[in-house]
Amino acid sequence: MMTPAEAREGTRAARYAYRLRLSSTAERNLLAEWDRCRWVWNECVAQSRAARQAGVACGPARLDKMLTGWRAVRPWLRAGASVAQQQTVRDFAKSRAKALADIKNRVPSDRRAGMPCFKKQALAAPSLNYTRRGFRVRDGRLHLAGGIALTVVWSRRLPADPSSVRIHRDCLGHWYASFVVPAQTEPLPATGRVIGIDWGVTETATTTSDAYDLPHTGHGRKAAARLARYQRQMARRRAPKGKARSKGYRKARRQAAKACKKVARQRQDDARKWAKKIVRDHDAVAVEDFRPRFLAKSSMARKAADAAIGETKKALIEMGRKHARDVRLVNPAHTTMDCGECGARAKHRLPLSERTYTCIACGTSRSRDKNSARVMLVRAGLAPDGADGTRPPARPGVRLPEP
Repeated sequence: MMTPAEAREGTRAARYAYRLRLSSTAERNLLAEWDRCRWVWNECVAQSRAARQAGVACGPARLDKMLTGWRAVRPWLRAGASVAQQQTVRDFAKSRAKALADIKNRVPSDRRAGMPCFKKQALAAPSLNYTRRGFRVRDGRLHLAGGIALTVVWSRRLPADPSSVRIHRDCLGHWYASFVVPAQTEPLPATGRVIGIDWGVTETATTTSDAYDLPHTGHGRKAAARLARYQRQMARRRAPKGKARSKGYRKARRQAAKACKKVARQRQDDARKWAKKIVRDHDAVAVEDFRPRFLAKSSMARKAADAAIGETKKALIEMGRKHARDVRLVNPAHTTMDCGECGARAKHRLPLSERTYTCIACGTSRSRDKNSARVMLVRAGLAPDGADGTRPPARPGVRLPEP
């Protein structure tokens, strides 16, 4: 379970992203800066691999000293800002330390962070990190080290002075600035209400109250035909290996990326609006700690991915932390077999085709997902019945099974 105090301590920093409007000169300077940082990253990869084969330690301190030497003998590298290059070394060291820790802790290979690898010019997306001494906001513009001035689309006000900023470009060629600021809690007035949430595929989220159910919008299904058309164009226009991609291929690829980006934004928008509605109207939320990774190997993989359960769950947790609400994650084991009223457990697992749960102990009959949402409340200790481990009185003529 996660209390409001723990939630506040877990979000000491927040990110605020803004679109950038770049002139041709600013974009050219950013790409040049990215080329230098990419070279630094690749050199760190080469040096760390050589040191590992030689059995020599190669930590961030040694790489920082190497960076000083690289800048001393390479004027083109020295022409760039040292802040972004030093941050590249730190990011590499953090990535490598995480990979080594996973190897030491015997983390399964499918969940293990890979060792840092070389970044190719044609594949790696530009990304530059600047600490506080490497940027400043003046007269509504973002000024980076090296004399690069960027125009920011201020869609909302920064709540505090940022401690760092990340400049990156997405698949559509749009540039963004992501500021890191201290997180601020905005408590909402108490409502005295609680709610349980169960994740599903027919409906993305089923709650104990019909007014707060989140239907499956199917944004990916609606855009599937348009995306398939662009992908067929890409297949027809793909150039042979070793030849440059044609203008038509690049145009089709951009249209496909634009369609995927629109679907992702629609899912994110629906998740945030629904999460804000849940948090605004309830003091405590019991939500299933569901991890939909296993659905990727089932026949429901496409529909489960379109439901974006992981994104919705993440938005709900972040919204609860922001507004100091009590968000409790509940173990999903046997939630479809337990009764939300008396706590009795069915002897057999219900098949997915069975959408109505009927308890043989107390006779309760309700929708399968609604019953699971009720079980979330009971397990989280938010429902009066079952909160203390007892069962409500049985109906006349019904005998409860022995616990």
